[in-house]
Amino acid sequence: MLEEIDSWDVLLVMKMDRIHRNSRNFMEMMDLLRKKNKEFVSMTESLDTSTAMGRFVVDIIQRIAQLESEQIGERVLAGMEQKARTEVERLGSRHPYLGFAHPYGYTYERGELQVNPEEAEYVRMIFRDYISGLTLDEICRKLNRMKVPTKKGGKWAKFTVSRILKNPLYAGYLEWNGIIKKGSHKAIVDEETYEAAQRLIEARGGRGVHLPHMRSKQR
Repeated sequence: MLEEIDSWDVLLVMKMDRIHRNSRNFMEMMDLLRKKNKEFVSMTESLDTSTAMGRFVVDIIQRIAQLESEQIGERVLAGMEQKARTEVERLGSRHPYLGFAHPYGYTYERGELQVNPEEAEYVRMIFRDYISGLTLDEICRKLNRMKVPTKKGGKWAKFTVSRILKNPLYAGYLEWNGIIKKGSHKAIVDEETYEAAQRLIEARGGRGVHLPHMRSKQR
């Protein structure tokens, strides 16, 4: 039918529900009809888009469709947040389920995160240097000049350093889908150092990732 839209002027149906089962799909069809300058008439509902009343009814349907879409989005988001809280509380420090492959500064042994002493020293250096005033570029150049490899053996980039600085993992917390909870693994930097880095990130125009009990103090 719609494949032959250029061959007709009016779409005539007995009932609207014979075309689409939900308002969102119906409005997608109506948008197409408007673009093609076609009219829609439903005999049972007396809906005729060539009249002012018909266009008014279509507008109401469109608003209902938008409401349905927004409500679905809200329910999905609420479900994701609940799942995140449940997963963080259930998994503790078992990081593979929390978005980390092999976080720099740690190794994954026997189902738990263990501090990698050598890498941990470089993590602390990154935080110290950033708080002392070095930029991400300067920190990268320093690490590469020292021939310190990344977790995958490559060179350091701004994104890698920034990800470490904004990762609450290093302060002893776990983050999953925006939910931050205290973890059972050992922290590499203390909370004050981590928060100092977040404040500096924000002072430089970025977005810090604050610890839950610190976030309220920022307001």
